[in-house]
Amino acid sequence: MGNLLSVGETKATPIDTTFNLPSPLPSWPQADINAGGFGSGRINLGGLEVRQIATFNKIWSIQEGGPDNLGASFFEPFPIPNGYFSLGSYCQPNNQPLFGWVLVGKDVGCIKSPSLAIPVDYKLIWNSEKSNLKQDGIGYIWSPVPPEGYNAVGNIVTNSRDKPGLDKIRCVRSDLTDSCEHASIVWGRDGINIYNLRPTSRGPQALGVSVGTFKTETDGTSSPSSSTLSCLKNTYSNLSSCMPNQNQIQALFRTYSPLIYFHPDDPYLPSSVSWYFNNGVLLHGRGNESNPVPIDSNGMNLPQGGSSDGLYWLDLPSDKDSKEKVKRGDLTCSETYLQVKPMFGGTYTDIAIWVFYPFNGPARAKIKFINVNLGRIGEHVGDWEHLTLRISNFSGELHSVYFSEHSKGIWVNSPELEFQDGNKPVAYSSLHGHAFYPKPGLVLQGSGGIGIRNDTAKSKTMMNTGERYEIVSAEYLGTVVEPPWLNYAREWGPKIEYDIARELKSIGRFLPGKLKDAFYRIIKGLPNEVLGQEGPTGPKMKSSWNGDERI
Repeated sequence: MGNLLSVGETKATPIDTTFNLPSPLPSWPQADINAGGFGSGRINLGGLEVRQIATFNKIWSIQEGGPDNLGASFFEPFPIPNGYFSLGSYCQPNNQPLFGWVLVGKDVGCIKSPSLAIPVDYKLIWNSEKSNLKQDGIGYIWSPVPPEGYNAVGNIVTNSRDKPGLDKIRCVRSDLTDSCEHASIVWGRDGINIYNLRPTSRGPQALGVSVGTFKTETDGTSSPSSSTLSCLKNTYSNLSSCMPNQNQIQALFRTYSPLIYFHPDDPYLPSSVSWYFNNGVLLHGRGNESNPVPIDSNGMNLPQGGSSDGLYWLDLPSDKDSKEKVKRGDLTCSETYLQVKPMFGGTYTDIAIWVFYPFNGPARAKIKFINVNLGRIGEHVGDWEHLTLRISNFSGELHSVYFSEHSKGIWVNSPELEFQDGNKPVAYSSLHGHAFYPKPGLVLQGSGGIGIRNDTAKSKTMMNTGERYEIVSAEYLGTVVEPPWLNYAREWGPKIEYDIARELKSIGRFLPGKLKDAFYRIIKGLPNEVLGQEGPTGPKMKSSWNGDERI
């Protein structure tokens, strides 16, 4: 995303090229560009209308520091549609193709209390005059001084020591702004750090809106102070007005449904929930352990609500052959389950794609040059994993994908994704543990060459998540009926009784002293999701269901 419209005469870096998705975007069904709904290019935040601008003029760049020591570049949005005004500059590391955006604003509110106002002055935060780093000219970062009752939501960058014109940027009325925080570092060197910003409160009900601007912080040795910035806030009463309808959700998922590759040695594959229930999985209850109950194919007889209190749990069939069959899953009967929710005040749509595995296999460790099977450590019945697509409601463009990796995960921007069959991102499911990764290979969960192996590889075993899926939750639509199993709050598997200390002792006896101690420390510090024992709870019990993803 983003088009570089002017390039300085510097050594070519990845940012000098513009990223575009592999295939052109389709025309989204029922997208009314005049109504300001999903895919229309503009969103009314309640007196302030915003557009997402992805074309830029480069203002200044520096060629050292930051990711891969390639520096960073600073841009202004251009062209800006008539009637709209800049809210701040954009900054991105040079080690990636240009893929960015900033919001521009237009006052559509009350004339007596305008949504936007010019600053009363600028404050110079930092300049590169004394920097010895390679740079394209001299850069100056200015913070707007807002008038009373208004907040700045972005800084402005120039290549001149002269103050920018007051008409260069707009500040936003305070009631249309919200608090923000660092998201990730863009660039830093010699006492200055540049950060992306995101709303402090994030989730389906949160109203904060990312502007796409950046925050500058200095150590105080070369500038008066750091900038104080806000994000925007959607105060419009109908948050769902800019969200995709059901037809648009289906079109989005046809376009972006991920392809998941499974490790060629992994016998434990996904299934649908109904297949899991129909093949003999039983509901157990405390105090009545000897009389487990078969489960309806849609989970109608599962206890609803409650909490993870140990009163109920699911377990595999007692018959050995049936148990082994269920543990292996059935990819031909697998299904994905979608939760669709607004993010960043309705300016983005998150589509969480939940995948169910009947069984999580045992873990393996790498101890320097030695690979060790960890016995029963890591085994548990029932395994929920997910990917999340983050899609712009302005354009319907995929901006990033979240890969769940045990207790946390990572966001990966579109330029760093692998795509196949058009705009479908590729994910790799790790051997036995089923964590998702954006690239094949080994990810070691530990340090110093010691930790749990997460092996992924491209194989002939692959799942197209868009072939069989069900939208199980889209609360803003008010028309999606949640399946009964989604509100089952207890464990999807039993507590597996084994002594971790004994398991570790049997493994550790083959290791020399220093390696043994390091191995014990790393294993004991791993989250429960890796160590297994207790079956996981379902998707609706995860913190991300009503919030943002954990990173």
